[in-house]
Amino acid sequence: MEAKNIDVSVVIPLLNEAESLPELVNWIAKVFTEEKINGEVYLIDDGSTDESWDVILDLKKKFDWVHGIQFLRNYGKSAALQVGFQEVKGDVIITMDADLQDSPDEIPGLRKMIIEDGYDLVSGWKEKRYDPITKTIPTKLFNAATRAVSGIHLNDFNCGLKAYKKDVVKIIEVYGEMHRYIPVIAKWNGFAKIGEKPVQHRARKYGTTKFGLERFVNGFLDLMSITFVSKFKKAPMHFFGLLGSISFLLGSAGAFWLLIEKVYLSMNHLHIQREVTDQPLFYLSLTAVIIGSQMFMTGFIAEMVSLNQSNRNDYHIKGKTD
Repeated sequence: MEAKNIDVSVVIPLLNEAESLPELVNWIAKVFTEEKINGEVYLIDDGSTDESWDVILDLKKKFDWVHGIQFLRNYGKSAALQVGFQEVKGDVIITMDADLQDSPDEIPGLRKMIIEDGYDLVSGWKEKRYDPITKTIPTKLFNAATRAVSGIHLNDFNCGLKAYKKDVVKIIEVYGEMHRYIPVIAKWNGFAKIGEKPVQHRARKYGTTKFGLERFVNGFLDLMSITFVSKFKKAPMHFFGLLGSISFLLGSAGAFWLLIEKVYLSMNHLHIQREVTDQPLFYLSLTAVIIGSQMFMTGFIAEMVSLNQSNRNDYHIKGKTD
């Protein structure tokens, strides 16, 4: 008998969420049943130190559509999502956090926007947030900066509740801490139809948040990184070569000016006791020429080195349910 196609795959990264997992998975099961969705859930244990993996094994016994993957150590949310994306079989992939702040009741609406409205990606927008001001203000600044750089008009890039076409998650690559910029990565990979859906944000019921203020600093650094890589990944010489050329030409112009000045003074018998090497312009010009040459060499080397290393997304998996 041929197996049914999977309608929806739910990918849930988690770290020390043993208390919330049973309630979350039972809630998802209720939605699957009520909406007649043939779904699956991937619980990615990102190096938990509590009983999360034991809870996942118990849930697997109760629901055959629950799949668990356990990392040997904590790799981060991007790693968990990437591994989950590699495993999923559904036509629509939905990601959510494991802390019960994302509501599984949003699954049917997100699925509809992908299947019926034809979006490549739909990002949740938590209009009313139950977060402290130390988190909401940096979030607003982060979202404003990402909108300005990417040209994608989303209110909440960092919302964990998102939906994707299967093609999107199978093509994009998420690594480091780039999960915040999945809409940006998707757009630069050709998936331009990106939508947004207001979603419910619930107060945390169990445990404490795993994120501190440092993630916003890292977020802005990641934005610079992904912008550079996305624009110059195929042709790094366009970046390094341009800057190198400008620096080299400025340095050469400075040296040429000193040479002309020296010749002019000699031809007019103006014996000014000033050596070329005594002038600050000489050292500035020399430095600019050296930097320009180095940037040129960096561009050539970068052209030869592949950014898509084969082992970028190799993670040590400690356990797997099936």
